[in-house]
Amino acid sequence: MLDLIGDIHGYAERLEALLRKLGYHKRGSAWRHAERQAVFLGDYVDRGPQQLHTVNIVRAMVDDGSAQAIMGNHEYNAVGFATLDAERPGDYLRPRSEKNSHQHQAFIREVTLESRQHKELIAWFKTLPVYLDTGEIRAVHACWHQGYLDALAPYLNADHSIKDSAWPILHDSDSLAHRAVETVLKGTEVQLPDGVFYTDKDGVQRDTTRTRWWDRAAQTYAGAAIVDEQLRSLLPQLPLPQTLLYNYDELRPVFIGHYWASGTPRIHTPHIAVLDYSIGKGTPDGKLCAYRWSGEATLSNDHFVWVDGPPDVHR
Repeated sequence: MLDLIGDIHGYAERLEALLRKLGYHKRGSAWRHAERQAVFLGDYVDRGPQQLHTVNIVRAMVDDGSAQAIMGNHEYNAVGFATLDAERPGDYLRPRSEKNSHQHQAFIREVTLESRQHKELIAWFKTLPVYLDTGEIRAVHACWHQGYLDALAPYLNADHSIKDSAWPILHDSDSLAHRAVETVLKGTEVQLPDGVFYTDKDGVQRDTTRTRWWDRAAQTYAGAAIVDEQLRSLLPQLPLPQTLLYNYDELRPVFIGHYWASGTPRIHTPHIAVLDYSIGKGTPDGKLCAYRWSGEATLSNDHFVWVDGPPDVHR
């Protein structure tokens, strides 16, 4: 009996509202349910107004046993942003560029870089497993890609958290381990044809695009790209090379976050549910979303529970 919860991005008040709606009650420092356990799918930080409160809620529930939590790309990025690169003295595994600093600014505002609190939170982020496999369901932040999970195995502890010694190679852009962790935590990505590019929601010009790896009908660059419909119309209808296509073939349900879904929460396939419904936008049309899994092998739209985003914008 699991309640899988998508990306929170610092919206602690909305998380508490969702937990109440799911029937959890706060006892002592942790929210608990008499019969169910929460599973958080990552991206606890960045964007929203309540970074520390969000992390504290999740941590208390994990410590209490009333929840499990996996790593999102924002926790992974936070570790790289805080970790010096031994190969480039004075630099960090995730460069502190203007773009990366802007993405991380909500967290930095609340947690002073290099402070004791910052170091303690980074240490906790490093304990988060990259994925969860209960034998009945699977959970990963962005993409269940068995080949890349197998490639990551030598770099993971028994609990699927990243080994301390592995962080440098995971940030080596030429390594298989880097491609693997980037896919698992950020999704499948393809290079667009020569001369084709677009500008994303953060104003970054891109000549690559994340793809709808769960969609067997997505066979072209335009059809596979995870972009809004206006941008999709600018992309070519050329077929994707077969080597770039990936589909999840297992019948075991898998739950993911990451993808800024919109509208009414719904399953993406009978065995795949995306639970990031854009609470990070900080607007009423975003949602903080959960899926109430009760042992079913085939997922159902009836099992989604959500709360709407706040009326004001926090970016």
